Amino acid sequence: MTLPDIRDLMPHSGPMVLLDRVVAADDESLCAEVQVREVSLFYAGGGIGGWAVGGWVGLEYMAQAIGAFAGYRARRRGEPVRIGYLLGTRHYECKQPSFALGSRLEIYVKRVLQSQDGLAAFDCRIDDETGMVASANVTVFQSADGDKSMNGSLT
Repeated sequence: MTLPDIRDLMPHSGPMVLLDRVVAADDESLCAEVQVREVSLFYAGGGIGGWAVGGWVGLEYMAQAIGAFAGYRARRRGEPVRIGYLLGTRHYECKQPSFALGSRLEIYVKRVLQSQDGLAAFDCRIDDETGMVASANVTVFQSADGDKSMNGSLT
């Protein structure tokens, strides 16, 4: 099975799409990949190890992988991709202060809870060539009626 372009699975566009591609997906999980490049949106210098993307960006990588998971499931059902919201995280741990230039990261997300009202929880992790470098439990929300639950406004 050919996996869709990650940009077709998320409501993000342009440089706000931080992930490069979907590696694998099924009904309960998704694996995405990103390579840290000089053109990466959050690429900056001055931190430990010189030029890199801060370790805190790992949480956004996880959130975007969850968004891609939701988009993948929606497309399989013939539905449009909808906006979702990151509500929070528990225990985000990153074993390094940054992701170095050239690092290839795999972001794994697995759904562990899904309520009828759109609330969901995911176990997430980021691996590089050395193994797991970050992990978290992430809580998200996606309304069944799209943006109408937010009064049609996303300001």
